[in-house]
Amino acid sequence: MKSKMQGLGFVSGLLLAGATTTGQAAVTEDLSKAVSDGSVKLDFRYRFEQVDQEGIDKDAEASTLRSRITVQSGNLQGFHALAEVDNVTVIGSERYNSTANGKTDYPVVADPKGTNINQVYLKWQGDSADATYGRQRILHSNQRFVGGVGWRQNEQTYDGFRANYRPGEAFSIDYSYVYRVHRIFGPDKGANPPEISGNNHFLYADWTIAEGHKLGAFGYFLDFDPRGGYRDGQTVDLSSDTYGVEYTGNFSALNLRAAYARQSDAGDSARRYDADYYLLEGGFKVSGFTLTAGYEVLAADNGVGFATPLATLHKFQGWADKFLATPDDGIEDLYFGLGATAGKFKLGAVYHDFQAEDSSEDFGKELDLVATLPVNEQFTVQFKYATFDADSDRYSDTDKLWLTLQLKL
Repeated sequence: MKSKMQGLGFVSGLLLAGATTTGQAAVTEDLSKAVSDGSVKLDFRYRFEQVDQEGIDKDAEASTLRSRITVQSGNLQGFHALAEVDNVTVIGSERYNSTANGKTDYPVVADPKGTNINQVYLKWQGDSADATYGRQRILHSNQRFVGGVGWRQNEQTYDGFRANYRPGEAFSIDYSYVYRVHRIFGPDKGANPPEISGNNHFLYADWTIAEGHKLGAFGYFLDFDPRGGYRDGQTVDLSSDTYGVEYTGNFSALNLRAAYARQSDAGDSARRYDADYYLLEGGFKVSGFTLTAGYEVLAADNGVGFATPLATLHKFQGWADKFLATPDDGIEDLYFGLGATAGKFKLGAVYHDFQAEDSSEDFGKELDLVATLPVNEQFTVQFKYATFDADSDRYSDTDKLWLTLQLKL
């Protein structure tokens, strides 16, 4: 807690330092305006998650409430500061394996209880550039490689420096240096590290080549350190270098997304491999429905699968979360989706067929269903269901059910 308070004091000190070039009266006036123009936001998200997993006698029933308060200052000579604190509380009995509570006789629901500083940073905003230092949310593109894992109650955030430069309306470049990643498994130590440290560089550039058409290029250079008490596979062996490109296009009723990346081992990782990633997805809107079809491959080499440890993994390869770690023989995901609206309800269904990329093994099939009701601008209700039918002894049949209530003030 002492280090967290020091962080808040550091940000406050930087904010005040930004005004030292003006006169004393001007500083006081500007500071007063920065305070009066600030904001305080509250976000409450209750979730009930039930998991029925073959091979585990007890069903998980996780009833949790995430409470978030976000305080942001107004502008002071281009600078503003933000601090955000989260608390995750278990409502009722703790009948699930949070990965930190030791209840391994239940299936995993990775929502440990606790309080932590989710974000605390100082940001400068200019006409064509901005820079942020501190603990922050970093979301790149569709979050396939770098994301915030916002689905879980404890979000993933990053300690470091981030800069964006926009020389024109059609082009931008985004660079981040990250020395610590705060993962969803915190704030306390458990079966998975609550944070991993190292020297990590994220680079993403995008170019609007025509209206509705974008090209993106990225490089992710991860060099994690070992951490006592945790396996190398959870820390240092996640080190890798990844280069890639992606395209998104809109042709009236047709949307396309395509991506390719190449990944190899880096840093002190004991793994030795060079593996590919590729994606092709199309979406078509007709008569109020959205039809989607896609094919995503995370290949394998030398017994190591292409890894995306910083992604918002719940968005990809099925909501049952059976493939949070890429299998050693890779994975192919052929999927089809259908979206529609019924009154205020937003409805969706996705079907997945999972197979190994580097062997002939059939992993299984999955059906995902969702219904979201935005009652008003502040309150949202969502129902989700996922059922995974295993075709391999390496995986188990799993059913998951969620009810989420979210209030933003």
